Amino acid sequence: MRRSFTGLCGMVRDGLRADPCSGNLYCFRNKRADKLKILYFDRTGLAIWYKRLEQGRFHWPPVSGDCVELNAAEVAFLLEGVDWKSLKRHKRFSLPARYSPTKI
Repeated sequence: MRRSFTGLCGMVRDGLRADPCSGNLYCFRNKRADKLKILYFDRTGLAIWYKRLEQGRFHWPPVSGDCVELNAAEVAFLLEGVDWKSLKRHKRFSLPARYSPTKI
């Protein structure tokens, strides 16, 4: 957790082969999982958001590979300390692949 803008940008570019100025959030945590840094670009420059928990730890989602993509709700779960093992996803409606809307 000693790295700042330059070090975290290097990790994103070299480790993830991604652009830190893309508008995505890049989350980093320490080994004990009680500290979290989020690197992001807000159209005017890079910013770092840092959080240290007084007790407990961040529950990281299951990762297969080098990284995992989260949507906004999942980032909120991460920051609120929701345990990913207790989450249950319910099936949502989706259009069939062969569906084509009729033109009026």
